[in-house]
Amino acid sequence: MNRKLSLSTALLLTVPPVLWAGNAIVGRLVRDAVPPMTLNLLRWTIALLLLLPLGRAAFKPGSGALSNWHRYALLGLFGIGLYNSLQYLALQTSTPINVTLVASGMPVWMLLVGRLFFKAPVRPRQVGGALLSILGVLVVLCRGDAGQLAALRLVTGDLYMILATIAWSFYSWLLMQQRDPPSLRTDWAAFLLVQVGYGVLWSAAFTGAELALGSVAVAWSWPVAAALLYVAIGPAILAMRCWGAGVQKAGPTIGSFFINLTPLFTALLSSAFLGEAPHLYHALAFALIVGGIAVSAR
Repeated sequence: MNRKLSLSTALLLTVPPVLWAGNAIVGRLVRDAVPPMTLNLLRWTIALLLLLPLGRAAFKPGSGALSNWHRYALLGLFGIGLYNSLQYLALQTSTPINVTLVASGMPVWMLLVGRLFFKAPVRPRQVGGALLSILGVLVVLCRGDAGQLAALRLVTGDLYMILATIAWSFYSWLLMQQRDPPSLRTDWAAFLLVQVGYGVLWSAAFTGAELALGSVAVAWSWPVAAALLYVAIGPAILAMRCWGAGVQKAGPTIGSFFINLTPLFTALLSSAFLGEAPHLYHALAFALIVGGIAVSAR
């Protein structure tokens, strides 16, 4: 099928990066008020409650939600439990700009995970694109100073975000390994609801460990409550819905370019809300990462 990128589809695919950028900003803003694992649990619990009336197909006999529990438990672990928890943990010590730029090195980990664990072939163009992405991530990690590479000391948050991108790579490959029952495959809300259900269980376990290690209590306030509603409705539900609709119309290849708008929007929002002005090396890293994606996608 010949798919064209219309203005309406472009707008659909632009919404998720804006919301995901806002997720990074909010995670940074509430880092002293809500512990990272607790933030992830509260976010997805609210999303679960909102999805319940929308994803009723998940409760129908033969939906596969229970019979394929091992599949959805893994999807919930990597895509909801680990990825989001590690991202919020990264934001405790790293800036939203750095976090989203490090996450833009995703093609590197996608290739490695696919080749090592799922026997996916690797093509020369993909390797070239991955090398450009690696270079872009290195620019972020050394803060634009090549002389620091020899004595590079990663910020803890950068390491957590690398682990998060690896978790998302496993999640993405697992999505391709098995055809889901029709009741889930054709109903985005039901499919997301099943993943979120298992993801909340994982997130609860991580929060329990966080509390056992002496985590502080949530400092409740109206801004915190508003932040929780935003990350539950915007990045968790609305972004996923717009992304699915946009990719169905334009295809995943064109859609993949829009993902890399997230660091750009994050830099703009950081400047507006956190006073963290972007630097020249952020622009260079962004250009390298997007260039790597373009070379690989061709």
